[in-house]
Amino acid sequence: MAELVIQTEKIKNNIKFLSEYFAKRNIKWSLITKVFSGDKEFLKNVLTDDVIAKINSVGDSRLTSIKNLKEVNPDMRTIYIKPPAEVYAEDVVEYADISLNSSLGTIKALNKAAKAADKIHQIIIMIELGELREGVNRSDIVNFYEQVFELSNIEVIGIGSNLGCMYGIEPNYDKLLQLSLYKELISAKFNKDLPLISGGTSITLPLVERENIPKDINHFRVGEAAFFGVSPLDNEPFLELSSDTFEFRANIIELEEKKIVPEGTISDANIGLTATFDVDAANETSFKAILDVGLLDVDKSDIDAYDKDIQFVGITSDMLVVDIGNNKAKNGKPKYKIGDQIIFKPNYMAVARLLNSKFIDKKFK
Repeated sequence: MAELVIQTEKIKNNIKFLSEYFAKRNIKWSLITKVFSGDKEFLKNVLTDDVIAKINSVGDSRLTSIKNLKEVNPDMRTIYIKPPAEVYAEDVVEYADISLNSSLGTIKALNKAAKAADKIHQIIIMIELGELREGVNRSDIVNFYEQVFELSNIEVIGIGSNLGCMYGIEPNYDKLLQLSLYKELISAKFNKDLPLISGGTSITLPLVERENIPKDINHFRVGEAAFFGVSPLDNEPFLELSSDTFEFRANIIELEEKKIVPEGTISDANIGLTATFDVDAANETSFKAILDVGLLDVDKSDIDAYDKDIQFVGITSDMLVVDIGNNKAKNGKPKYKIGDQIIFKPNYMAVARLLNSKFIDKKFK
């Protein structure tokens, strides 16, 4: 069975590094674990007490994952980072200490659920700054906050924004300054303290490093940088973070020398994920390896083979075919044989899908 290898210690060191990095800048942060989809084995291996000691909260975008966080560590402070569905207000109040919100109706439902549970539920209200995903329209902010402040069991602890996730709108000083100014407006008009200005995600880290954010931006929601060591803004490693935190290993289940170009008419029966063929190579051959992974597990575009001589050929629901050329090592001996593994570097989406696949083993190192 193909396997995802998780470099636990490197990930834990990344999280500790970010905790120290933010602490030096008087910034609080939430570790966002949604790439792991609430995998309890991961949570137990990575989120040890020493790792989460300096984290403001641990968050996810799935309620099941939030439940698992609380199950693994009932004392863990949790944040639900997707505007909740109104129908699940009771569960959100039960398992999430904080939630991000942009719908007045949902917040009223959360207030009702919190009142029934004799709790105060904390929220961060998200503001639309151009990404056109979640967020209250800027023209409605004052009226929105006014109505929320009237709710008995809701505590507004901040204002936030989300940039770069859907259309790739880059966060910059001007965008974050708008967020800061809206906070000042709300605080002054209603005489309310909003302790957190949540300025974004891993994509904003390069701005923090360049000191190109307003000084009162004091909260970030970070996942990708912690687990993959990079910022999505440039996909480059961020400072001293480790980026070799995951390996995906697929097994060779067949290895044969075959023609490069298929024979016959290619019909709509194929699933559309085949390489482009050079018709002039119709009579040429190369070694093809079939691997024990398919589209049900991962998209081929989300994994890169470390062996740069390997070329993608095609993929089906449960098998991936690659071209390994003449299968000769520099010493002339066969480079691969049946049972060997091809090692890939997976990106964020690959890891998310592989962890959700019941056909992939997980190995913690």
